[in-house]
Amino acid sequence: MPVGRAETRPDVLGEPWTAETIGLPPDDEGPVVATLVHHPAPHHTGRAVLHVHGFADYFFQTEYAAWWLDRGYDFYALDLRKYGRSLRPHQTPTYITDLHDYFAELDLAWWRIVERDDHPSVVMSAHSTGGLTTALWAHHRRPAELAGMVLNSPWLDLQGKAWLRTRAARLMLEQVGRRSPMREIPREVTGFYTRSLHRDHDGEWDFDLTWKPVESFPVRAGWLRAVRRGHAELHRGLSVPCPVLVLSSGATAAPLEMGDDVHSHDIVLEVPHIRRWASSVGPHVTYVAVPGARHDVVLSRPGPRGVVYDEIERWVATYTAGD
Repeated sequence: MPVGRAETRPDVLGEPWTAETIGLPPDDEGPVVATLVHHPAPHHTGRAVLHVHGFADYFFQTEYAAWWLDRGYDFYALDLRKYGRSLRPHQTPTYITDLHDYFAELDLAWWRIVERDDHPSVVMSAHSTGGLTTALWAHHRRPAELAGMVLNSPWLDLQGKAWLRTRAARLMLEQVGRRSPMREIPREVTGFYTRSLHRDHDGEWDFDLTWKPVESFPVRAGWLRAVRRGHAELHRGLSVPCPVLVLSSGATAAPLEMGDDVHSHDIVLEVPHIRRWASSVGPHVTYVAVPGARHDVVLSRPGPRGVVYDEIERWVATYTAGD
């Protein structure tokens, strides 16, 4: 697809969902696109939500979208380049060497939502790695229409053993990421998290296991280098100008088998890291830990999921209702 061109078609989620494929500048692997998914609210209010997914993920959380639609927000979601609807056969899934490169599709999505579709008040929503990326974007772009941000278990620091977060480890990753960016970083993936979500396994949700696989996708050195650079930028302190809500599970677990811990903890990221670094996003951050929630808090079991929505409702009413 030519750069700047866009094509809109019915989305895989069914009508009235649409998917707008947006051409982006090619990279070393060839043509690149992003996909803006949209569901209009019953009546145009000038308010909208833009949601961005996490790693090895794409947008499918229609219950979450329905919550916003019921409150008069048009709902948009962006499948970033090389994820979900935007992934092409010639591409390495999820791969990028600089998180700032995502600003291109975020800028184009923002223009469509704000200017073309006439939404002067937009809430940014993001999950996990998407929370890091959108925080960086909002810090640099500072759009006047940004009414608030809801960050769902944002990835704000590297999980795992403490030595992985040392200066020596960062320098080693810098060298490996520069010299061998496609090198796969060894890691153990149990598959418990995706199994806890998908209705064909131990969950209640339906999604495409080729776009969000049980075994995840490989982590490559160039990609992890980009993430760690993003973490370093955030740790120096961002200045996202709007009110921010950061949500997480109440605790982290590292289960060795499927069981209740898998369903009631964040088994992907470390909650203490989210708690520690949440205030680095900007000057006005509300942090809420929800006991019993999963990594994607809006995909938690019904009890904690209800608490999540109550917290979002309270935050919206307090900080964005006047926009």
